[in-house]
Amino acid sequence: ERSMIRKRQAEGIAVAKAAKDGRYKGRKQSIDRSVITNMLDAGSSVTAVARSLNISRQSVYRIKAEVEAA
Repeated sequence: ERSMIRKRQAEGIAVAKAAKDGRYKGRKQSIDRSVITNMLDAGSSVTAVARSLNISRQSVYRIKAEVEAA
């Protein structure tokens, strides 16, 4: 029974991926920390960096703090 469920699930995921309408996106791509630090060092604001990379401001602040702590 469990194998049948997994098979149907895999078929549904394949159909959703083929549709490409945003129903199945998978995991977000990792954020390139060097791009963020370069933009901040160039004088861009946190908000501008977040908008240009389509991430949250909190993510930018978190990465900024990680880089400064290292």
